[in-house]
Amino acid sequence: MRPLDGITVVTLEHAIAAPFCTRQLADLGARVIKVERPGSGDFARGYDERVNGLASHFVWTNRSKESLTLDVKHADADAVLAGLLERADVLVQNLAPGAAERLGLSYDALKERHPRLIVCDISGYGSDGPYRDRKAYDLLIQSESGFLSITGTPDDPSKAGCSIADIAAGMYAYTNILAALLQRGRTGEGCRIDVSMLESMAEWMSYPLYYAYDGASPPPRTGASHATIFPYGPFMAGDGKSVMLGIQNEREWAAFCAIVLEAPELATDPRFNANARRVAARDELAALIVAAFSTLTAQQVRERLELAHIANAQVNDMHEVWDHPQLKARGRWTEVGTANGRVPAMLPPGLPHNVTPRMDAVPALGQHTDAILAELGYDAAAIVAMHAQGAV
Repeated sequence: MRPLDGITVVTLEHAIAAPFCTRQLADLGARVIKVERPGSGDFARGYDERVNGLASHFVWTNRSKESLTLDVKHADADAVLAGLLERADVLVQNLAPGAAERLGLSYDALKERHPRLIVCDISGYGSDGPYRDRKAYDLLIQSESGFLSITGTPDDPSKAGCSIADIAAGMYAYTNILAALLQRGRTGEGCRIDVSMLESMAEWMSYPLYYAYDGASPPPRTGASHATIFPYGPFMAGDGKSVMLGIQNEREWAAFCAIVLEAPELATDPRFNANARRVAARDELAALIVAAFSTLTAQQVRERLELAHIANAQVNDMHEVWDHPQLKARGRWTEVGTANGRVPAMLPPGLPHNVTPRMDAVPALGQHTDAILAELGYDAAAIVAMHAQGAV
């Protein structure tokens, strides 16, 4: 038994936030029926062709789902959606602002007929307020939430390399749906969940927000270094490779000076003998560290850091992550099917030891349409007619 075996999720979703949420529900055993536009489907299907001709984002966020194509504006769509919702435990949507309400899929429109239904709406800014009708994409929310203001170099702000605003919203949708299912188990009642990408990212920005509390200066942009702890970040070794390291306290600072830099006198140097002083003199100290590393390879630096019990890491590229020895040693990779063959997939992190995640195929567009319609009571002739009319 998986934790969500027997739970059915109907989702009108696209891009990343909602698909990432529902894929994780599918990982735990939920049946996820993904409603897609006939002919084109979720627009994330067309982002690229990097995975055997399929889109990297789509392969990541859509395994273990069933794809039903349905023109939600067609006259026959209401009956199909009504049939799906009769069997559903959860409805998830991240359509354009106001679209779910126009389709009669708001919680208020559904709660009387489906009192046990959990409705999760994911949007850029939430269901009310002056920004409610604004379209929102990941980069725009990274900007609105202040993330760009503290990320990058002093001269240039930088976005995160992955869709962190979408991921944040998807994670809050996922965890709150799990909480709502637990609550429904106690009360028998469904509920509405309103997840905002902006609010999700603002929560993740709480440390820099508090750092800038009451008009104080916000954390500066410091590239890959830490804005308020030093040394903490990448440093170049003599072989041209970078080593990432982090000093968290004065005990580690003393060990770093004695064992790694072989300059124990720096530990008590008044320029550097407290974190605030090291941050203030970061350029001067960085030059001393790079000079000490210049006669060593990155591997030799990491060996000294390990000897000193200083946290450190290799600066990996994507190819090195595919081959990461720790991920391999812990058996974190498996495979899933796609329309274009099997591809590697990472097992979901942190599942209970007695739960085997569902790792089914990434669906082709409309792959399950006929089977789902038959399950809803449509006969073969009706299904053929719906295809002919463009309803599915």
